[in-house]
Amino acid sequence: MDKPKPKKAVRRKGRAVTIAEVASLAGVSPMTVSRVMNNQGKVRDSTRERVLQAVRELDYTPNLAAASLAAAQHTRIALIYTNPSGAYLRELLVGLLRIASRNAIQLVIDYWEGLDPEGERAAARSLARKVEGVILPPPLCESPTAVGELTRAGVPLVAISSGRFTDEISCVRIDDFRAAKEITEHLLAQGHTRIGFIRGRPDLSASARRFEGFQAALHEAGVPFEARLVQQGDYTYRSGLKATEKLLAQRRPPTAIFASNDDMGAAAISVAHRRGLDVPRDLSVVGFDDTSAATTVWPELSTVHQPIASMANTAVDVLLRSIRRRDRSTRVLVDHVVPHRLVVRGSVAPLPQAK
Repeated sequence: MDKPKPKKAVRRKGRAVTIAEVASLAGVSPMTVSRVMNNQGKVRDSTRERVLQAVRELDYTPNLAAASLAAAQHTRIALIYTNPSGAYLRELLVGLLRIASRNAIQLVIDYWEGLDPEGERAAARSLARKVEGVILPPPLCESPTAVGELTRAGVPLVAISSGRFTDEISCVRIDDFRAAKEITEHLLAQGHTRIGFIRGRPDLSASARRFEGFQAALHEAGVPFEARLVQQGDYTYRSGLKATEKLLAQRRPPTAIFASNDDMGAAAISVAHRRGLDVPRDLSVVGFDDTSAATTVWPELSTVHQPIASMANTAVDVLLRSIRRRDRSTRVLVDHVVPHRLVVRGSVAPLPQAK
């Protein structure tokens, strides 16, 4: 059977040749031309030769920028969100939107608040059919249901701000233990030994690591640990209000409070003001994360800077490398620990000698 002959080339002067004109000359679809030019998909040798002949005849030059954009637009990355901290979400989205716009990635936001395990499984199965990769911030980064279902579906995953690295999912995080130890040491250096601690969500390893860092600093300084100076929070502003009220209502209240995130730290300052206490003269307060909540209170909150926006940037980079790997038979997991730093503002003062 004779091979179909390419049509006679007809070139229009004064403008660039389009992929549609190449397809018409070769007698194929524009999608087939795209596959040949990008060396993707299965194309018969005879068809490939017709396309390449048409390319040569028309002197067709692909628009590399448009091709890159089109390819990137097919890369859909999901952020699954249930974190109760609005300030944390803002920082995370800033980082994700910045890198998504630079790489022309389609960012999909999926909200899973209130789902039980069966609901998470159904949501994960549905999402796995729509995206090439998933970013999991806390608390879903440590959900066995979400991680297990997406991993079984073969979707590359990256966790942000998990307190530990596991052999299940790539991770971008800070050293929560060390950071919490350092900010506790800052309070101890100011003379504070009765330090209240507001814990984060009990189901997150980052919460546990921050508490462990706090305890380690007390132990090294020879300061006895007092369980009554610890209250449970859940990273929300409201939980910070309740925890601070309990701490300051004690017969011997703390002279300083370490809140496990900035939302709860801002709440601690609010309660102190309502009780007529001066911050930091009567009560020193520190937070964690360095989100916008740390600088929307007065005095501004001393805290640990966790570079959430740049962590999101790194997470997308890790995810894209995983998505674009040709060999998907084995998973390559990454544990990327980013540096943190102590940010000293106006919410901490030395303990007066009179106390």
